[in-house]
Amino acid sequence: MPIRVCIADDHPLTLSGITSTLAEADDIEVAGVTQRGELLLDIVAAQAPDLVLLDLDISGIGSIECVRLIKQHHPHIKVVMLAASEDPSHIAEALHAGATAYVGKRINPRDLASALRQIGEGVVYLTAPPPGYASEPRAPDVGLTERELTMLEAISRGLSTKAISRELWITEKTVKFHLTNIYRKLGVTNRASAMRYAFDHGLIDGPAQSSLSAAG
Repeated sequence: MPIRVCIADDHPLTLSGITSTLAEADDIEVAGVTQRGELLLDIVAAQAPDLVLLDLDISGIGSIECVRLIKQHHPHIKVVMLAASEDPSHIAEALHAGATAYVGKRINPRDLASALRQIGEGVVYLTAPPPGYASEPRAPDVGLTERELTMLEAISRGLSTKAISRELWITEKTVKFHLTNIYRKLGVTNRASAMRYAFDHGLIDGPAQSSLSAAG
């Protein structure tokens, strides 16, 4: 089944370019396009896409409010923020609102379809903050072991369960066991939420990597 995508961007040229780029992918179907936030909500309700590609600076209802409303009424739909800004505060705000991913507009157009496929499969792309950015002070100890912190750092580099097992010389079953413990201790349910928590509370060095895995 193709990935059904709705696109919202208030720049006609950008919207046309994104639409044309994704239309070339056999496994992606553009289910709707718009230049305004309030119209996006209607399109999402009517089309029930798998994924929404949303411009950070969308006209009308702001993008953050759009994310909140989409996730409130359609929690299964993944929202990907597409933005020119790489300000860490914008990344954090989008993820807190419920965005599944944050993709910088510097992405090569040829890579966009691939990025959406991977996001659909559970990979979250984050743009690195500017040099010298300091995350918030570390949260009180949540009881993560040294091995679990190592695991958290590994998923921050976008490593899959299989890749982590190879790197740490442990079985995939053991990796999943550690991830389950991490989720329980952080009060989250998946990798995306774990990385949002780690980013916000400084449990790792910050979102300095280009991708974060959200699967499993």
